[in-house]
Amino acid sequence: MSYVCQQCKEPLQLDASLVDLAPSAYDMIVASLPSVPASRAHYVTDSESEKIAQLPSPSASKAAWQQATPSENSRASPPLSTRAQGKQPQRNFPAPNESFVLLQESMIRSIPSPVPGAAMPKKTSPSNQKNLQAKNTPLPTHQQSEPDHSNPTPISHHLRSTMRLFNVLSTRSDIDHPLCAECTQILLSSLQRQLDETKKERDGYIAFEKEVRKERERESLDLSRQDAEKKIERLKSDERNAIEQLRLADREREQLDEELKLLEAEEKALEEEEAEFWRLHNEHLLVLAEQASRLASLRAAYAADYATLEKLERTNVYNDAFCIGHDGVFGTINGLRLGRVPGVPVEWPEINAAWGQTLLLLHTIARKLDYTFENYRLIPMGSFSRIERTVGDKATYELYGSGDLHLGRLLHNRRFDFAMVAFLECLKQLIDSVKSQDPTVEFPHQIAKDKIGEASVKLQFSQEEAWTRALRHVLLALKIVLKWTTNGGNG
Repeated sequence: MSYVCQQCKEPLQLDASLVDLAPSAYDMIVASLPSVPASRAHYVTDSESEKIAQLPSPSASKAAWQQATPSENSRASPPLSTRAQGKQPQRNFPAPNESFVLLQESMIRSIPSPVPGAAMPKKTSPSNQKNLQAKNTPLPTHQQSEPDHSNPTPISHHLRSTMRLFNVLSTRSDIDHPLCAECTQILLSSLQRQLDETKKERDGYIAFEKEVRKERERESLDLSRQDAEKKIERLKSDERNAIEQLRLADREREQLDEELKLLEAEEKALEEEEAEFWRLHNEHLLVLAEQASRLASLRAAYAADYATLEKLERTNVYNDAFCIGHDGVFGTINGLRLGRVPGVPVEWPEINAAWGQTLLLLHTIARKLDYTFENYRLIPMGSFSRIERTVGDKATYELYGSGDLHLGRLLHNRRFDFAMVAFLECLKQLIDSVKSQDPTVEFPHQIAKDKIGEASVKLQFSQEEAWTRALRHVLLALKIVLKWTTNGGNG
């Protein structure tokens, strides 16, 4: 016989303790179970009475049988529930308390056989002796092999005991048995939860009972009439005070409601004012950001322009326009050599161009210093520059020479010498003006008539080396005056 869980319908394997359950253990388990509910106490199976009613016997015999059977019914097991009835076996086996002890075969063999004489002390008749011999005669083999089905086997006995135990458990409780371990655990959890809720309910009832007892104790105290009247008067006074305080609280609440309305209106006005303020603030921030951007742009432009201005201020355009240097024994202006030596022939067009640049430099310095020469006027015209006298015969002297060998060359060279002497005179006037403004300015060569230093600027009747040296001194003096002019020494 196989068992299944009554909840999940899974097959079960019974524990060994249930298989070898002794009658005493069975009685102990049944005794520990709760009693049968009242609703089931009146339940009595009528299967036996129905069987008796169907028998073909007189009614007097049936009544006598029913009167004689109450003791057997009293020994019957308690009524089963509807769920347990389906598990009840068809045959009615005796209860476990009416069971027998099964002797093993080894124990039966060990029992000694009774002595014939001792067992029968009286004499038996011949017929009785024959019957005894017949009984003692061994049976045939096939007759001995038939089992006695009237006595139950051990396995069937244990199965019936187990089934009976499950039926009793199902009858005495609201849960069908058997159950598997998982369903049992779920059942225990549910019962534990019900137990906790019942404990909480019990604690509530206990607390309520304590409150009722205290209330009864308070009520049991005998108060005098005078004390009761005083208590009543005191309670009435407290009631009047409470009502007055309630009225004051109502009036105060009304005032607070009015103040709340005023505060809400003021808050709304402040919110509108705040919104307008933030709108204006945002507009000002936008304007400020725009102005800051413009200011940054102007500052960047100003910085760039200021840097350009400083660069231009540091730039000396006169040094770029009139670059004075030397090339060996020659003084140069803008790369043009001024002078001649026998070993290095210099063409007259280069010399004339150099004199034109020199006259232009002297004229530019005088104009920058706002200085006017006495008795002379400079006319810079490149390679054909001239110097004109402003007094006397107002002659004009050409400041350029020629290498042609004819009579007119001698006259032209003379006028060229007069032009160079006039140039030297103008340079002397400018140097004296500079020294009058700044006595710290020093010139390495002094000018006297047609000489600067120890060399004459006249070309006739002098050596070319001396003439070249005098022209180099002229360029040096012009460079000193130009430096003083461009450095702001003139104030």
